[in-house]
Amino acid sequence: MAQQLKTLEIERFAIHDGQGIRTTVFLQGCPLFCPWCANPESQKLKRQLRYMEHKCIGCGTCARVCPHGAITMQDIRPAFDREKCVVCGTCGKHCPAEAIVYAGEGMDVEDIIKTVLRDKDYYDTTGGGMTVSGGEPFVQFEGFLELLRQAKQADIDTAVETTGNVPEGMFLEAEPYIDTFLFDIKHCDADKLKQVVGGDLALILRNFAYAVSKGAERVIARVPVIPGFNYDEESLRGIFTLVKQYGVKTVHLLPYHTLGRRKYEQLGWEYTMDGDKMISKEELKPYQEMGEKMGLTVQIGG
Repeated sequence: MAQQLKTLEIERFAIHDGQGIRTTVFLQGCPLFCPWCANPESQKLKRQLRYMEHKCIGCGTCARVCPHGAITMQDIRPAFDREKCVVCGTCGKHCPAEAIVYAGEGMDVEDIIKTVLRDKDYYDTTGGGMTVSGGEPFVQFEGFLELLRQAKQADIDTAVETTGNVPEGMFLEAEPYIDTFLFDIKHCDADKLKQVVGGDLALILRNFAYAVSKGAERVIARVPVIPGFNYDEESLRGIFTLVKQYGVKTVHLLPYHTLGRRKYEQLGWEYTMDGDKMISKEELKPYQEMGEKMGLTVQIGG
């Protein structure tokens, strides 16, 4: 039987998340619960219904066709009972405005690779390749590993964006097939990391150290800079110091943004960071300079 992966999106001609022109494969499932997550539909390892109110024409078709009685009309807009909903797809299939879509569709690894291979000439010309992101790619380990293997068989450069909060055995098994690690380092305070996002700093750093041991030049530390979490000199200096101790030279500072906020609404979830403003690149310049003075190459943005 063909290996399948639950995918959110395959983005062709991406210019972030690795060198050159890339195809980014977004996978579903994550062990963490970052409240600022820009792809909240990636957190749970199951199909997710997203209702896009701005597209809705209030026709009521979804409520009429739902076989589980999970949709009622209120003020010409559908209300979803997420407990009753089994994400069968009936409402989305019949919605004339395409206001109901689903995240987390199964896709064969072979079909993903076929999509990636469409742009191999661009990878070869620009030094690009395939980036696997999420969620956390390691959550769907068997399919993820097969995807990496097939990419390497096709001579495609591979980059993986990871939280590092994954079993060490899996990390060791996948490492030979990964050319670049885009490794999240969110905080160096173990208690805060555990409390806010559910991360295990000791595990993360063991995997970080292993990746570095196989070539520090292959590892880029990525720091989501978040208000009230690590957006202060003490926290960022601590992360820079930690990264430098491990021998990694490159850090990407990823400024907090609210572009994923609408997705929370579409999923029927609460966005808990409502009062926080986006951080501009200009506001991160002093921290970029701080890291550079410490001998690091610091880039704002991915």
